Amino acid sequence: MTILVLGATGFIGQEVVLSLQAAGHQTIGLGRDIRQVKARFPQAAFPRADWQARDLKSLRDAASWLPLLKSVTAVINCAGALQDGLRDDLKAVQTEAMLALQAAANTLPIKPLIVQISAPANLAPAGTRFMETKLEADRALKASGLPHVILRPTVVVGRNAYGGTALLRAIASCPGILPLVDGETSLNAVHVTDVAKAVVDAVEGRLDDGSDLVVAGQPTRTLKEMARFYRGWLGLPEAPVVNIPTRLTRPLSWLADMAGRLGWRSPLRSTATRISGIGVAPAPDVPTRWAPDPIVRLSSEPAAVQDLWFARLYLLKPLMILTLSLFWITSGVVPLFDPVQTSLRFGSNLPQTPALAVTILTSLLDIALGLAILVHPWAKRALQGMILVSLSYLLGGTLIEPALWLDPLGPLVKVFPSILLAMATLAVLEER
Repeated sequence: MTILVLGATGFIGQEVVLSLQAAGHQTIGLGRDIRQVKARFPQAAFPRADWQARDLKSLRDAASWLPLLKSVTAVINCAGALQDGLRDDLKAVQTEAMLALQAAANTLPIKPLIVQISAPANLAPAGTRFMETKLEADRALKASGLPHVILRPTVVVGRNAYGGTALLRAIASCPGILPLVDGETSLNAVHVTDVAKAVVDAVEGRLDDGSDLVVAGQPTRTLKEMARFYRGWLGLPEAPVVNIPTRLTRPLSWLADMAGRLGWRSPLRSTATRISGIGVAPAPDVPTRWAPDPIVRLSSEPAAVQDLWFARLYLLKPLMILTLSLFWITSGVVPLFDPVQTSLRFGSNLPQTPALAVTILTSLLDIALGLAILVHPWAKRALQGMILVSLSYLLGGTLIEPALWLDPLGPLVKVFPSILLAMATLAVLEER
């Protein structure tokens, strides 16, 4: 079979591609940025894997889907987003693109099976756009007349981590304590390989057409129990749970939502906190496909030192970005209060007019870099710019006024920590 996998570069999507490949199927992986995933799935090792770079926001009419559906037996939708932001449009990706896909599939003489990876319907009371758009696409699929299976995994965990599970590992790695909000809420987890196995079963006809199943692991635990497991998995000693009042998290959620408007996909955004507040567990009256205990599977995949590094750096990363932003903006703003006086620091080696021009231009450049790093699509270039500009400042300062190396305030010496922080931030910038 030839199977089109949407969101194939994501946490679930990559595992689905691996499982379908292992079952002998030809796969076409669709994703916004396929450069890294193509390197991870080399043609020599995965000869039946093809990759297509597409943004679902550009596939909101049936005609756009038809070239992708040629010779396709099934379509697996692993794509999705948690919340609207600079890089994400929930209505476009989770509803409009899916309705267009269904319309296109209905025009084909042999209609492909659609496997929709959705979310448990009992999360709808959280009142989020995430669930609203997911459920709208689910209802349309059921009414479309297409062969379909809807799978609703609970919290998906695995050897790797992204989003909420990455945050849980970060919390588990906190020194001396486990800071939790609503630690007693339910947190049912299912291993990503069991979700992928359910997809393979759907594709190969082991799940009935029209099935709508929650995919969950046994047993359901609390958030506190999962955090304690991850702490032990990371090799850290037990620590007391510190209950954080919900009201104290609201400012963090607000800041995370603002960061989302700049392209950052923080798991602290309001959608995640609202869903977490009601808990994630299968409703007792809905069809459920039970999978083995994910903790047993994770326990058989011991954490390494890089897992601990990732967990500890996860919460430090936004602080590193914010620190660099404030540092560069401040270093640009302060000289502008009295640019003439600042320009005198160049000494007699640079005439006053060029010195003043250099002072103003470099100040504006610093401010621009400090603002650019806050916008996710620009962050990588901003960090690279910070490193290059810092090196230029060192070279220029040495040539124009070498006495600055002996200045008690160390204006040139202090450039080195800034460069190292920018390099460290650049090293952990990638999200997937």
